[in-house]
Amino acid sequence: MAKQKNQNNVSTTIFRKRLRKFRTLKRGYYSFLVLLVLYVCSFFLPLIVNNKPLWLTYEGETYFPLTNFYDASTFGVEGFGEPDYRLLKTKLEADGTGKVHMPPYPYHPNESLLFLPGEPPHAPSGDHWCGTDNRGRDVFARLVYGFKISISFGLLVTVCAYTIGISIGAMLGYFGGRFDILMQRIIEIWSSMPFLYTIIIVTSILQPNFPLLVIVLTCFGWMGMTYYVRGEFYREKAKDYVAAAIALGANNKQVIFKHILPNALTPVISFAPFAIVGYISSLVSLDYLGFGLAPPTPSWGQLVSQGMDEITTAWWLVITPLGALFATLLMVVFIGEAFREAFDPKIYSRLR
Repeated sequence: MAKQKNQNNVSTTIFRKRLRKFRTLKRGYYSFLVLLVLYVCSFFLPLIVNNKPLWLTYEGETYFPLTNFYDASTFGVEGFGEPDYRLLKTKLEADGTGKVHMPPYPYHPNESLLFLPGEPPHAPSGDHWCGTDNRGRDVFARLVYGFKISISFGLLVTVCAYTIGISIGAMLGYFGGRFDILMQRIIEIWSSMPFLYTIIIVTSILQPNFPLLVIVLTCFGWMGMTYYVRGEFYREKAKDYVAAAIALGANNKQVIFKHILPNALTPVISFAPFAIVGYISSLVSLDYLGFGLAPPTPSWGQLVSQGMDEITTAWWLVITPLGALFATLLMVVFIGEAFREAFDPKIYSRLR
């Protein structure tokens, strides 16, 4: 990559200049930091939001229920299966026989809290910050676990779709000719297939799950980026540095991926955050319609669907997931705007 010297005679690549420009765009930069921190923390949710203790002590022995199964009789409690560790915490501390160290928010997203007074859904309270849904499950716990699923889904589909789209677009733009014409017709035929009908057919045959939805959306999501990369390759392959690389003996693979592709990534980087927004919205929409992730998987779309059924009595089931979705997508859009401005070729051109 070409290098330019700043006023202090320090060599700075164009990529570093663009990153420096991105940091100056505070709205997008801080949104990126917030989402990055939240997403990293989401991988430690079992330590933060869970109904199993991090560890407990009983009669001088230390137990780790987070990673091991213990029968209720282990702690002198009648019954079969694992005990209710929140009740066990009260019992052991009252008896003075042990101590239970629960996570900061001691509820699991798939746990039905049937012991609460009244019929679910329950309104927000000090113990349940966002209330419960119509099956007595804690809404806040389902929101934070749903955040991890939604962001992971958007990132994974974007990476898979862009990998396919960039590869095919690069070959179309580089080789051109009959191969380009034939593949363009195939892409046009494939893109004319109705997405929603395909989802309905697939989910009627197979149980919808995370990998299946990633595959289906990837199959329909790679075509858009193909057109942008194809156009960039048509423009770049006519430049002198490509002819020089070929004259020096570079093969097609080296020319495509080592020389042209790094100079054609501006639209890819600029559109990636907006693609993530689209895929997160697609997952929420599919969950809302009943064609997405199967229950009891924590899902924002399922919460909205429950809230719409009881919108007059359980407003929090609509407000909380839509608020989380709005805040997440807004920050991703801010990041996309900042990336688009920072990677604008008119600001830092390789030809200057």
